[in-house]
Amino acid sequence: MNGTTVVLTIFEFIVLIFSAVLHEVAHGLEADRLGDDTARRAGRLTLNPLKHMDLFGSFIMPLTLFIASGGSFFLAAAKPVPYDPRNLKDPRGGSVKIALAGPFTNFALAAVFGIATRIFFYFNVSAIFIELLGLIAYMNIMLGVFNLIPIPPLDGSRVLFAALPQTEATFRAAAFLERYGLIIVLFFAFFGFQLIIPVINFLFTLATGQTFGM
Repeated sequence: MNGTTVVLTIFEFIVLIFSAVLHEVAHGLEADRLGDDTARRAGRLTLNPLKHMDLFGSFIMPLTLFIASGGSFFLAAAKPVPYDPRNLKDPRGGSVKIALAGPFTNFALAAVFGIATRIFFYFNVSAIFIELLGLIAYMNIMLGVFNLIPIPPLDGSRVLFAALPQTEATFRAAAFLERYGLIIVLFFAFFGFQLIIPVINFLFTLATGQTFGM
Protein backbone atom coordinates (compact mmCIF):
# COMPACT_ATOMS: atom_id res chain seq x y z
CA MET A 1 0.00 0.00 0.00
CA ASN A 2 1.64 3.25 -1.14
CA GLY A 3 1.39 6.65 0.51
CA THR A 4 -1.40 7.91 -1.73
CA THR A 5 -3.52 4.85 -0.99
CA VAL A 6 -3.00 5.28 2.76
CA VAL A 7 -4.07 8.93 2.60
CA LEU A 8 -7.17 8.06 0.55
CA THR A 9 -8.09 5.26 2.94
CA ILE A 10 -7.83 7.60 5.93
CA PHE A 11 -9.90 10.18 4.04
CA GLU A 12 -12.57 7.56 3.27
CA PHE A 13 -12.70 6.50 6.93
CA ILE A 14 -13.12 10.10 8.12
CA VAL A 15 -15.85 10.72 5.52
CA LEU A 16 -17.66 7.53 6.55
CA ILE A 17 -17.57 8.45 10.23
CA PHE A 18 -18.86 11.99 9.73
CA SER A 19 -21.48 10.78 7.23
CA ALA A 20 -22.64 8.18 9.76
CA VAL A 21 -22.80 10.89 12.44
CA LEU A 22 -24.97 13.09 10.20
CA HIS A 23 -27.10 10.02 9.46
CA GLU A 24 -27.74 9.43 13.17
CA VAL A 25 -28.29 13.10 13.99
CA ALA A 26 -30.92 13.17 11.23
CA HIS A 27 -32.76 10.32 12.97
CA GLY A 28 -32.70 12.26 16.23
CA LEU A 29 -33.82 15.54 14.68
CA GLU A 30 -36.75 13.86 12.93
CA ALA A 31 -37.78 12.13 16.17
CA ASP A 32 -37.52 15.48 17.98
CA ARG A 33 -39.65 17.11 15.28
CA LEU A 34 -42.28 14.41 15.72
CA GLY A 35 -42.47 14.88 19.49
CA ASP A 36 -39.86 12.56 21.00
CA ASP A 37 -36.97 14.34 22.71
CA THR A 38 -35.11 11.16 23.78
CA ALA A 39 -32.14 11.92 21.53
CA ARG A 40 -32.03 15.54 22.69
CA ARG A 41 -32.04 14.52 26.35
CA ALA A 42 -29.30 11.97 25.61
CA GLY A 43 -27.11 14.71 24.12
CA ARG A 44 -27.12 13.07 20.69
CA LEU A 45 -28.30 16.05 18.61
CA THR A 46 -24.72 17.15 18.17
CA LEU A 47 -22.15 16.90 15.38
CA ASN A 48 -19.44 16.04 17.90
CA PRO A 49 -18.31 12.60 16.64
CA LEU A 50 -17.20 11.54 20.13
CA LYS A 51 -20.86 11.50 21.19
CA HIS A 52 -21.69 9.06 18.39
CA MET A 53 -18.68 6.77 18.16
CA ASP A 54 -19.31 3.09 18.75
CA LEU A 55 -16.49 0.66 19.57
CA PHE A 56 -17.83 -2.08 17.33
CA GLY A 57 -19.38 -0.13 14.46
CA SER A 58 -16.82 2.68 14.28
CA PHE A 59 -13.63 0.70 14.85
CA ILE A 60 -13.85 -3.10 15.09
CA MET A 61 -16.18 -3.65 12.11
CA PRO A 62 -14.34 -1.39 9.62
CA LEU A 63 -10.95 -2.77 10.67
CA THR A 64 -12.18 -6.37 10.35
CA LEU A 65 -13.74 -5.73 6.93
CA PHE A 66 -10.62 -3.90 5.77
CA ILE A 67 -8.30 -6.75 6.79
CA ALA A 68 -10.62 -9.49 5.52
CA SER A 69 -10.99 -7.80 2.12
CA GLY A 70 -7.27 -7.27 1.72
CA GLY A 71 -7.64 -3.52 2.07
CA SER A 72 -10.25 -3.13 -0.68
CA PHE A 73 -13.39 -2.53 1.38
CA PHE A 74 -14.62 -1.35 4.76
CA LEU A 75 -17.79 0.06 6.26
CA ALA A 76 -18.25 2.11 9.42
CA ALA A 77 -21.26 3.02 11.54
CA ALA A 78 -22.11 5.33 14.41
CA LYS A 79 -23.97 4.42 17.58
CA PRO A 80 -27.73 4.38 16.89
CA VAL A 81 -29.60 7.42 18.20
CA PRO A 82 -32.29 6.34 20.69
CA TYR A 83 -35.94 7.23 20.33
CA ASP A 84 -39.15 6.18 22.07
CA PRO A 85 -42.06 5.49 19.67
CA ARG A 86 -44.49 5.84 22.59
CA ASN A 87 -43.88 9.60 22.46
CA LEU A 88 -44.97 9.84 18.82
CA LYS A 89 -48.51 10.76 17.80
CA ASP A 90 -48.32 8.10 15.09
CA PRO A 91 -45.82 5.48 16.33
CA ARG A 92 -45.98 3.37 13.17
CA GLY A 93 -45.77 6.16 10.59
CA GLY A 94 -43.41 8.19 12.75
CA SER A 95 -40.99 5.30 13.04
CA VAL A 96 -40.84 5.08 9.24
CA LYS A 97 -40.13 8.81 8.92
CA ILE A 98 -37.40 8.59 11.54
CA ALA A 99 -35.87 5.56 9.85
CA LEU A 100 -35.85 7.22 6.42
CA ALA A 101 -34.35 10.47 7.72
CA GLY A 102 -30.90 8.91 7.96
CA PRO A 103 -30.61 7.49 4.42
CA PHE A 104 -32.31 10.61 3.02
CA THR A 105 -29.59 12.75 4.61
CA ASN A 106 -26.88 10.59 3.04
CA PHE A 107 -28.54 10.80 -0.39
CA ALA A 108 -28.93 14.58 -0.01
CA LEU A 109 -25.22 14.90 0.81
CA ALA A 110 -24.39 12.69 -2.17
CA ALA A 111 -26.49 14.94 -4.40
CA VAL A 112 -24.73 18.10 -3.16
CA PHE A 113 -21.26 16.66 -3.65
CA GLY A 114 -22.37 15.08 -6.92
CA ILE A 115 -23.37 18.49 -8.26
CA ALA A 116 -20.06 19.91 -7.02
CA THR A 117 -18.24 17.11 -8.84
CA ARG A 118 -20.05 17.93 -12.08
CA ILE A 119 -19.29 21.66 -11.75
CA PHE A 120 -15.57 21.22 -11.00
CA PHE A 121 -15.25 18.59 -13.72
CA TYR A 122 -16.84 21.01 -16.20
CA PHE A 123 -14.31 23.69 -15.28
CA ASN A 124 -11.47 21.14 -15.50
CA VAL A 125 -10.36 21.58 -11.88
CA SER A 126 -7.65 19.33 -10.35
CA ALA A 127 -8.45 15.64 -10.91
CA ILE A 128 -7.54 14.71 -7.32
CA PHE A 129 -9.98 17.33 -5.98
CA ILE A 130 -12.74 15.96 -8.18
CA GLU A 131 -11.91 12.44 -6.98
CA LEU A 132 -12.20 13.52 -3.33
CA LEU A 133 -15.60 15.12 -3.99
CA GLY A 134 -16.65 11.94 -5.77
CA LEU A 135 -15.52 9.81 -2.84
CA ILE A 136 -17.70 11.83 -0.47
CA ALA A 137 -20.68 11.30 -2.78
CA TYR A 138 -19.91 7.58 -3.13
CA MET A 139 -19.52 6.98 0.60
CA ASN A 140 -22.84 8.63 1.33
CA ILE A 141 -24.62 6.68 -1.40
CA MET A 142 -23.10 3.49 -0.02
CA LEU A 143 -24.30 4.31 3.52
CA GLY A 144 -27.76 5.25 2.29
CA VAL A 145 -28.26 2.11 0.20
CA PHE A 146 -26.77 -0.21 2.80
CA ASN A 147 -29.00 1.16 5.55
CA LEU A 148 -32.11 0.53 3.45
CA ILE A 149 -31.50 -3.21 3.55
CA PRO A 150 -34.47 -4.59 5.55
CA ILE A 151 -32.48 -6.35 8.27
CA PRO A 152 -32.28 -5.04 11.87
CA PRO A 153 -30.64 -2.90 13.07
CA LEU A 154 -30.61 -1.24 9.62
CA ASP A 155 -33.23 1.39 8.81
CA GLY A 156 -34.87 -0.64 6.06
CA SER A 157 -36.15 -3.11 8.64
CA ARG A 158 -38.26 -0.41 10.34
CA VAL A 159 -39.81 0.51 7.02
CA LEU A 160 -40.47 -3.15 6.14
CA PHE A 161 -42.12 -4.08 9.43
CA ALA A 162 -44.23 -0.93 9.44
CA ALA A 163 -45.49 -1.82 5.96
CA LEU A 164 -46.28 -5.46 6.80
CA PRO A 165 -49.59 -6.49 8.42
CA GLN A 166 -49.26 -6.32 12.20
CA THR A 167 -49.87 -10.03 12.74
CA GLU A 168 -48.38 -12.52 15.17
CA ALA A 169 -46.23 -13.94 12.37
CA THR A 170 -44.82 -10.48 11.64
CA PHE A 171 -44.01 -9.93 15.32
CA ARG A 172 -42.29 -13.33 15.54
CA ALA A 173 -40.24 -12.59 12.42
CA ALA A 174 -39.31 -9.15 13.78
CA ALA A 175 -38.27 -10.65 17.13
CA PHE A 176 -36.11 -13.26 15.40
CA LEU A 177 -34.40 -10.68 13.18
CA GLU A 178 -33.88 -8.30 16.10
CA ARG A 179 -32.13 -11.11 17.94
CA TYR A 180 -29.91 -12.29 15.10
CA GLY A 181 -29.99 -9.26 12.80
CA LEU A 182 -26.49 -8.01 13.57
CA ILE A 183 -25.01 -11.40 12.70
CA ILE A 184 -26.98 -11.46 9.44
CA VAL A 185 -25.87 -7.90 8.60
CA LEU A 186 -22.23 -8.81 9.19
CA PHE A 187 -22.62 -11.93 7.05
CA PHE A 188 -24.12 -9.79 4.30
CA ALA A 189 -21.32 -7.22 4.59
CA PHE A 190 -18.72 -9.96 4.13
CA PHE A 191 -20.41 -12.13 1.51
CA GLY A 192 -23.35 -10.29 -0.03
CA PHE A 193 -22.27 -6.68 -0.37
CA GLN A 194 -21.54 -7.16 -4.07
CA LEU A 195 -25.29 -7.52 -4.61
CA ILE A 196 -25.87 -3.81 -3.95
CA ILE A 197 -22.75 -2.53 -5.73
CA PRO A 198 -24.63 -2.09 -9.07
CA VAL A 199 -27.25 0.07 -7.32
CA ILE A 200 -24.56 2.15 -5.60
CA ASN A 201 -22.62 2.61 -8.84
CA PHE A 202 -25.78 3.56 -10.76
CA LEU A 203 -26.71 6.22 -8.20
CA PHE A 204 -23.12 7.47 -8.14
CA THR A 205 -23.12 7.95 -11.91
CA LEU A 206 -26.54 9.61 -11.69
CA ALA A 207 -25.27 12.04 -9.03
CA THR A 208 -21.83 12.85 -10.43
CA GLY A 209 -21.91 11.99 -14.12
CA GLN A 210 -18.78 9.91 -13.48
CA THR A 211 -18.07 6.22 -13.06
CA PHE A 212 -16.52 5.11 -9.79
CA GLY A 213 -12.74 4.82 -9.97
CA MET A 214 -12.28 8.12 -11.79
